Amino acid sequence: MLRIQRDRFVLLVAFMVMGLIGGISPAVATQNADLWQALRFGGHVVLMRHALAPGTGDPDTFTLGDCSTQRILSQEGHEQAARIGDLFRENGIQDAQILSSQWCRCLETARGLALGSVQDLPPLNSFFQDRGNQDRQTRQLTDWLRSADLSRPTVLVTHQVNITALTGLYPQSGEMFFLRVEDTGDLVPIGSIQTQ
Repeated sequence: MLRIQRDRFVLLVAFMVMGLIGGISPAVATQNADLWQALRFGGHVVLMRHALAPGTGDPDTFTLGDCSTQRILSQEGHEQAARIGDLFRENGIQDAQILSSQWCRCLETARGLALGSVQDLPPLNSFFQDRGNQDRQTRQLTDWLRSADLSRPTVLVTHQVNITALTGLYPQSGEMFFLRVEDTGDLVPIGSIQTQ
């Protein structure tokens, strides 16, 4: 399991609370600029929950690869994904390495960013309906992060349960956590941006 440095976690929570109670303060705006710069520099990833998709979990008829059996993005979710892509471009990132869960709502989000081709990465798949997969998938994602080439901006589009299992943080739809990947494979959260 990945270890999160407590002082960085406390800093992240402080920035999140400041954003909730005071809007975007100058300190938070500066932090956001630092987040984008870190992502451009390499060795960092954005771990992102898919955009707005009404409901919870998946229908009993869920079939991988058949979007008609799954929760999918609402119109607002599609618009949110496009805005997030614009946010990347406004901050100097025109293209990125994009990896996604194979669930339709994640693939729709990843494609909606319009930052480049999208590859699926099965460890990003939801285990909401089958919590028995949590430890195995989290280990697989950890292994992927340890060996991945993170010299380009990298975005991982996934689900709330996956993000929470990996980091202990609870994301909103479309929320992005910026994480530094240490040589050990440990993740250090450096900040987050809410996009709703």
